[in-house]
Amino acid sequence: MAVGDHPAQRDTDGAAPEDRAVRSAGSVATLVPGRPHDPEPLDDKELRGLNVVRRFGAVGSLFLALGSLGAGAAPVINPVQEIPVLRLFTRIPMVSLAMGLAGMAIIVLSWLLLGRFAQPARRRLATQGQLARTIALWCAPLLFIPPLFSRDVYSYLAQSEIVARGMDPYSLGPAEALGVSDPLTSGVSNMWRETPAPYGPLLLRLGGWLAPLSSGNIVTGVLLQRGLALIGVILIIWALPRLARRFGVQPATALWLGAANPLLIFHFVAGAHNDALAIGLMVAGLEVGLQRMPVRFKDDAVPPLAKGELLYIGLGVALITLGVAVKINAILALPFFTVMVARRWHGRIKDLVTAAVPMALLFGVVLVAVCYGTGLGFGWVGALGTPGLVRSWISPTSELAALGGVLGIALGLGNHTNAMVPILGTLGYLVAGAVTVKFLWDSFKWRYRPIIGLGVSLGAVMVLHVALQPWYLLWAIIPLAAAAGTSRFRIAATIVTAVLPFLLPTTGSTFEGRGFVLPFAWAAAGVVTLLGLFIVHRLSPLLLSRPSPEHSVPA
Repeated sequence: MAVGDHPAQRDTDGAAPEDRAVRSAGSVATLVPGRPHDPEPLDDKELRGLNVVRRFGAVGSLFLALGSLGAGAAPVINPVQEIPVLRLFTRIPMVSLAMGLAGMAIIVLSWLLLGRFAQPARRRLATQGQLARTIALWCAPLLFIPPLFSRDVYSYLAQSEIVARGMDPYSLGPAEALGVSDPLTSGVSNMWRETPAPYGPLLLRLGGWLAPLSSGNIVTGVLLQRGLALIGVILIIWALPRLARRFGVQPATALWLGAANPLLIFHFVAGAHNDALAIGLMVAGLEVGLQRMPVRFKDDAVPPLAKGELLYIGLGVALITLGVAVKINAILALPFFTVMVARRWHGRIKDLVTAAVPMALLFGVVLVAVCYGTGLGFGWVGALGTPGLVRSWISPTSELAALGGVLGIALGLGNHTNAMVPILGTLGYLVAGAVTVKFLWDSFKWRYRPIIGLGVSLGAVMVLHVALQPWYLLWAIIPLAAAAGTSRFRIAATIVTAVLPFLLPTTGSTFEGRGFVLPFAWAAAGVVTLLGLFIVHRLSPLLLSRPSPEHSVPA
């Protein structure tokens, strides 16, 4: 059984068998017939608790924002040092780091407390509007700060400048194209200064259009790149609750797990990663593509073609293709979307081919139009292996290679870590490919929902990548949040989300060997966080109490 899939929900894309009687075979579903219960609004005590959680999370964001001034991934020429009062944070890195860590911990705890009002079994739930406003409040302090957790945004800036100057970012690295002394090159991590861009042409062309607006100002450039990431975040917030309704998941639960997720806030908003735009286009494409598609159960007669159905399917394919032109990972959504379309008919091999051929042609047309319309061509395909130059210590594949090197030394065979990385990386891709093929076939045979298969397959691809980073897991969490309805998945995703953010320092790099900084910063952050929890408990004891059975929907 797939993650979060339930036997009663496995024979349709968005409806449960027990709801067959409530609609005719040919009806068009904008909301799934098997939708979850309609929740009641929060009572006064719960509203007070929600407001306390909102303010607690906002305080965490403010702490993180202030801490970023001295413990963020600042550019080499840091403009904060020229700002009175604020430049103080650059001179007290331990205090800045402690504030950043406290802010992270408070946001994660606030998110966990917010989950109390998004549990699908509860009779009363927070509304979509309440959750969206909470997300906006927590993100607002992070919109105008230095990047956090990674220096990737400086690579985006340098590669966008290469495009703006009419050069090829897929054959030239920032150092060669812009020069080592260029301020944009100096902000790029050393290992990426000589490498070509691995990102799609749409992203770099958008960056190339934005580059003249910043006129070489790194602060303005970072804010513009964060704006692109915010477009993706907005698309995620728009698409998630709509997809959730189709697949019988509470929209509030999907928004909490997918859009209010601390990994998204830390890495898509504060970190400005381009994965946000790619995922946003991918899930928006799925939602648009399903807009007019009739709900069909496995044994039902085939419903007639709905008005505008083919147009919306085409628009969905186009949006997903745009996501691919930002980051290649989004391409996995196309075969699973094809399975959804094939299952809408008779679910035969013939239907799969009939759906796949025109969708593949449309994908090719849109991708060719983007590649040549941007003037960048297909050079990005040859640079897709660039991220694999990094070995992430949280990657199982990378750690297995390191373990193999240690064993080789212990056995007197020498250190063969470098030789094992490509071998195990290739094996990881093969395993992820096998997982994808299995879930494609099982989805086609009505054993799983295709969107469940998409989430699991993306998760396999990301986890087995040698350069696994915490935000990569959002590729799996976000689609699964819209369709995986069991507590088993939610618990696993909650644990992963609560742990992963703390595996990377806010600076995006080490503290230059000053190891004593981290334990002292953690100790101070722990004291501040515990004090905050004490205040929260005093303001709203409900938040830290065990939920009462009377608040739940009867089974």
